[in-house]
Amino acid sequence: MAAHDDVSENVTSPAARPRLHRGLMVLGTLLITLSAVTPASSVFIIAPGVIGAAGTGALLSFLAAAVVGVFMAFVYAELSSAFPLTGGEYAIVGRTLGRLPGFMVLLLVLVTQLLILAVIALGVGTYLEVVFPGLPGQWIAAVVCLLAAAFAILDIKVNAVLTGVFLAIEMVALVVLSVLGFVHAQRSLADLLVHPVVGAGGGTQPATFAVIATATAVAIFAYNGYGSAVYFGEETVDPGRNIARTILWALVVTVVAELVPVTAVLLGAPSLPALFNAPNMLAYVITELGGGPLNTVLSLAVAVAIINAVLAIMLLSARLLFSTGRDEAWPLPVSRAVEALHPRFGTPWVATLIAGVISAGVCFVSEDLLIVLTGTSLVVVYLGLCLAALNGRRNGTTAHGAYRMPLFPLPPIVALLALAYVIYASAVDPLVGRPSLIVTAVVLVIAAVYYLLWLRRRGDWVLRGEEPG
Repeated sequence: MAAHDDVSENVTSPAARPRLHRGLMVLGTLLITLSAVTPASSVFIIAPGVIGAAGTGALLSFLAAAVVGVFMAFVYAELSSAFPLTGGEYAIVGRTLGRLPGFMVLLLVLVTQLLILAVIALGVGTYLEVVFPGLPGQWIAAVVCLLAAAFAILDIKVNAVLTGVFLAIEMVALVVLSVLGFVHAQRSLADLLVHPVVGAGGGTQPATFAVIATATAVAIFAYNGYGSAVYFGEETVDPGRNIARTILWALVVTVVAELVPVTAVLLGAPSLPALFNAPNMLAYVITELGGGPLNTVLSLAVAVAIINAVLAIMLLSARLLFSTGRDEAWPLPVSRAVEALHPRFGTPWVATLIAGVISAGVCFVSEDLLIVLTGTSLVVVYLGLCLAALNGRRNGTTAHGAYRMPLFPLPPIVALLALAYVIYASAVDPLVGRPSLIVTAVVLVIAAVYYLLWLRRRGDWVLRGEEPG
């Protein structure tokens, strides 16, 4: 049975299984990827958490997170250049570290993405309530998931255009927020960088290195999503080069689209104590500087951004599920079903419907529980990719890739150190972090048991997909 764990013996002919239609260029893949990142949602939903923890030191937190993001983007780009496969992270880890780690990442990413769809969709009702008070948030989220699944079945180029239009709307909202803050700046950039303060009762106090570092762990998640371009590798022209380019461009756009408005908010907030104590920080700044009607308009734009993110993540989740069927990760009838392609659009329609129905059902689970279930899984996936980059160079499994990261092995090593700190910060958090780590560990154990007792004993789990030579 040991032969089945050999990372070099794991690819069969791509003609043996259904193949996705290759038609996306860099721009189309970039638009979908940025929609999955959803910068507006990160600014309006995640950034307030960073500001609440680090105060004006949030700028330093986002800058530090950007450095980690650059190194992780280098890792993603090199690995995706070698393996631009719709299986994403599990297809990469399985080929560089072995099939057992690959399947553990598979189950962790699959569970996380299906739950994340619900977490994001639940935000739609929050921002629509500004215009339509009393909306049933869970039902709205479920409908959004089902509608996203319906659109995700359409041709991938149609979805690239659709997500691009929605992305333009959220980018305009971020530009408006940025202009609002810079035009009404109350303090200097030097104040934020040299003398960061955090809320303390009704006033402020200096922000310590510890609170800024802890908030950096949250800021890292705000930038997450640039690596999801790999899920469209089998639908992108010249993927060995173009997926790496897409990932790097996605990170650049994401950092600018989030860092600039966050800086503007910190510069333009009329009162820092009022900002830190506001139930909705962004609404406070927008209302104070631009008025209530502008806050309503931008809230609708954020709702559009969230819907766009659900659509984009639905697209990549369906492709992940399709890949698991093509690789026969499940009992044969299930695998055959999820690898089915739409006869007209060439999209994984069964996998898309399954993802839509599951995520819609999960919308009725407590949002606090969903956050615990998904909170630290990304850290483990990042860890796996850093190790994959290091091992891929060592054993030569990534040598055929068109992109080689600069400064190797510094990027994966620095990222590993940063991720180790994130794990520590999570472990000392008894409310969310520690329970989330436990849940992540349980999912990994379940995946390992399934692989050892079923897939390896069955002896025919084969990692498939067309790879650049």
